[in-house]
Amino acid sequence: MCYLLAIWDLIVINFVFFQTAYVYSSIMNVTSLYNYKLIFININLIWVLCSTIVRLYKYDNLENTYSLFKCITKSLLMHFSFCIFFIILLSPADISAAFVFAFYSFCTICLLLPRLFYVLTKPFILRHYAITKSVAVIGSNQTGYHLASFFEKNKVQYSFRGFLDNNEPQLVADESESYFSACDQIRHAAETNIREIYVTLDVNQWTQAPFLLKEAELNCVRLKLVPYFSQSLAAPFKVNYLDGFPIISNRVEPLENIDHRFQKRLVDILFSLMVIVFLLSWLLPIIALLITLDSKGPIFFKQKRSGKDDKTFICYKFRTMKVNLQSDTLQATRHDERISRVGRFLRETSLDELPQFFNALIGNMSIVGPRPHMLKHTLEYKMIVDKYMVRNYLKPGITGWAQVNGYRGETDKLILMEKRVEHDIWYLENWSLMLDFKIIFLTAIDIMKIRKI
Repeated sequence: MCYLLAIWDLIVINFVFFQTAYVYSSIMNVTSLYNYKLIFININLIWVLCSTIVRLYKYDNLENTYSLFKCITKSLLMHFSFCIFFIILLSPADISAAFVFAFYSFCTICLLLPRLFYVLTKPFILRHYAITKSVAVIGSNQTGYHLASFFEKNKVQYSFRGFLDNNEPQLVADESESYFSACDQIRHAAETNIREIYVTLDVNQWTQAPFLLKEAELNCVRLKLVPYFSQSLAAPFKVNYLDGFPIISNRVEPLENIDHRFQKRLVDILFSLMVIVFLLSWLLPIIALLITLDSKGPIFFKQKRSGKDDKTFICYKFRTMKVNLQSDTLQATRHDERISRVGRFLRETSLDELPQFFNALIGNMSIVGPRPHMLKHTLEYKMIVDKYMVRNYLKPGITGWAQVNGYRGETDKLILMEKRVEHDIWYLENWSLMLDFKIIFLTAIDIMKIRKI
């Protein structure tokens, strides 16, 4: 459905564009539509960019009514803003404001109406065509309760019929009877039109799996085996196969794939070279002169920091402080007296981070990733922040998911570091090339906002 909706939206946008251009040219007697043809390609590319940034076609956003309309509204507003910018840049005199108004008015109507129709007809479709799956759970443990909660929250997809406990005499449809064996319960589930059963097995119960699977197949019931490792190991486990052997991992890591790592490294090299050649080549001498005139000391600040797999590397920055003995142990704070006048400006504009593009080019950093911390902070926080060292599975980045979500700079409270780690782990588990581009784009916008140090 996600792909179909994406294709439909592109068709609508292009259809509305051509129809609006045709009607406008007929009414206004416009003979040359050259500039309109020039912005046509931009309209499509910008829509792809905007819909990706707001995750317009993510399944969860399509199932939630509020998110459905929120995302399409944000996409349209963002698309309008970008298009106005390109129109002004391209040809401010020839593109009519009336054309732009008409295009976005019809576009909004044509994109919103199908979604409104979907929301209004969804209850009727679900009622009359039995789209939901009837499911039950065997296993009254923490994993079973978690599954039950999930099914209850997702009533659009699942009709949860209850527990078929293989330890106690419980059943789904008829509470007057007792089924003491899981096989009996599977047969009873089939009789009551339950076609999918989730079995949460403890480690010492896995020998029962072949018998349960055989009974389920005999009764045309789909059986899903869910390993129960106890609450202490609760995690989003992932199962892969190595030469036929099932391998269970406790998290999904897209960058474990060699193709993904190659893509990310290629972007790091190309982006770093562009910044170094087109920006640092002329800006570095200017900043170096200002730093030298402002205070005594080196131009660059070099510090050992924790990198990928907790390996130490040298991180480069423009020096923003007066030379002091606490730079490797004491984090900079707001109104820190050690910060020089030029250094304060460099920090407020994030220009002090530019030398880290050399780190990214060398390969001990990436453009996007968890921010590298001082060695002292790594030693401290890994003892008190849960899963702190998981962030070090990746190369540290010049910017990151935590930073564009507001968790940057000074971390004077433990909750701030916990939130930073939470966002870094989310990035590790949800990495994609488009997510990297989104973070870079949001960072560029954030840099335009002057921060007070």
